[in-house]
Amino acid sequence: MSTQETFISHLVELRTRLIRALLAVVVIFVCLFPWAKDLYSFLANPLLAALPAGGQMIATDVVGVFVVPMKVAFLVAFLIALPYVLYQLWAFVAPGLYVHEKRLVLPLVVASSLLFFIGMSFAYFLVFPVIFKFMASIAPEGVAWMTDIEKYLTFALTTFVAFGVTFEVPVVVIVLVRAGLVSIEKLKEARPYVIVGAFVVGAIFTPPDVLSQLMLAVPLCLLYELGIFLSRFVGARPAAGNEEAVAGEERQR
Repeated sequence: MSTQETFISHLVELRTRLIRALLAVVVIFVCLFPWAKDLYSFLANPLLAALPAGGQMIATDVVGVFVVPMKVAFLVAFLIALPYVLYQLWAFVAPGLYVHEKRLVLPLVVASSLLFFIGMSFAYFLVFPVIFKFMASIAPEGVAWMTDIEKYLTFALTTFVAFGVTFEVPVVVIVLVRAGLVSIEKLKEARPYVIVGAFVVGAIFTPPDVLSQLMLAVPLCLLYELGIFLSRFVGARPAAGNEEAVAGEERQR
């Protein structure tokens, strides 16, 4: 088979797997459609619980009461389908990997998915209540503290992504060490910069109160240390000259 034919066959396979992943998300979204409003209510619970008695959210867009719950339902559908989406990605790249690379990549994919979910859960169950109670406590007298449902969704997604990515730090550290791009000693030397960077990130992605900034910065620093600790068991990739001897494997295509 020529190089061009091989390239085309890979593109066809990639398209097929992307279609399968998209169909999985769409099917789950259709199943969740009747409960779209309930899903948004669940997402909004931390804010609603912090609002004063009689407080409520508002919708300033004519179609917002329909579109926003649909967006939430689609997001939930994607999260539910994420394991299958990642499997399709894994099935596409796996034939081009060595056996020892497969043994490392698959656990990292699973771990990164779990860590992202844990980060989102941390934000929803621990960070949101703290942030919203603080905001409710500093609202001036006579001011009705309410928010538009679209803006709340944007805020929630931004926070979820910030904490989800933060919880990926151990995986990033392990990959950097395994790829030989940085040593464990260099990572230890970078601790002061990581701590400063963690608080900068916390200041950017959380409201301007110290507690919520700490709730992002402290986990980031701890996860960085966890990544350094776990990297000791992974080690750096073998040198190019020793790779064949260490691997002792063949490509399985």
